[in-house]
Amino acid sequence: MANMDHKIFKTIDEQLDILEARGLVIDDEQQAREILFKENYFFISGYRHMFTIPGNKNQFLEGTKFKELYAVFTFDRQIRNTFFKNILIVENNIKSIISYQQSKKYGFKEKDYLNPSNFIEDKLSQRHVNDILNKVRRQIRVNGRKHSATMHYIDNYGYIPMWILVKVLSFGTMSEFYSILKKEDQQDIADAYNLDAETLGIYLSILANFRNVCAHEDILYDHRTQRMIPDSKYHSILNIEKDEDIYVYGKNDLFSLVIMLKQLLRDDEFNDLIGELKYEVTVLDSIVDTVSLESILNKVGFPTNWYDIRGIK
Repeated sequence: MANMDHKIFKTIDEQLDILEARGLVIDDEQQAREILFKENYFFISGYRHMFTIPGNKNQFLEGTKFKELYAVFTFDRQIRNTFFKNILIVENNIKSIISYQQSKKYGFKEKDYLNPSNFIEDKLSQRHVNDILNKVRRQIRVNGRKHSATMHYIDNYGYIPMWILVKVLSFGTMSEFYSILKKEDQQDIADAYNLDAETLGIYLSILANFRNVCAHEDILYDHRTQRMIPDSKYHSILNIEKDEDIYVYGKNDLFSLVIMLKQLLRDDEFNDLIGELKYEVTVLDSIVDTVSLESILNKVGFPTNWYDIRGIK
């Protein structure tokens, strides 16, 4: 019961008092009130770690301003939107490629393309295969009548072709679906990206995680995934530093997402992404003085030469 006082309702003025008591400088109280009212104190204070004294998460570095804290909040929102729209491009592409390849090889009715014999057949994997196929069938039942395209095929033809089905499957389910495909079928799909089948499988799993963070508007800039992407030529060409033979950046942080999107987007799409990120980093740097840009990039997981990935072929 001792911590109950931390959970009680606080007025906007009380929230401001807490921030000021922790050393935050508030130049424009009216603007700060409006921001806290609209944006939620809890979410904004979630970005304070960039500005707190090492070893004391409740005390701001001397001179930290409210506008700097809000700038990091805004930066995160902007890059989250940028990454999200690009992950959606990859999601649409991969769904299209998987549905095309599987339909071409196995047929376009559920009873054909969801036939268990089309998937990995070793005995150890049978339960996993059945679980995922049942999940797909369940999504057909649950979502099939919620979408006009799937309803049209159910009502008029009595089945849903795979290129329509993928519209109602989540990215996470598509990642799992890819994981149970036969190795040669995985490689046919990975060939579209000049990747090996295993690497693409890892990418899809991690991308599904980043997609969920973006979709739920969680804090993105310092997000780390449990899985790591394999070492790539981008790590070595950018000469990213290592700690005990593991690259410090670009393994399970936001720069790993940049590396994946470099390989999964068209060049023009990726260049637009990098341009937007560069703009947001520049805006943030123009507002934040208390901590260095390098320390911000470090928190994001970007090496100082991150922008150079744009020119790597």
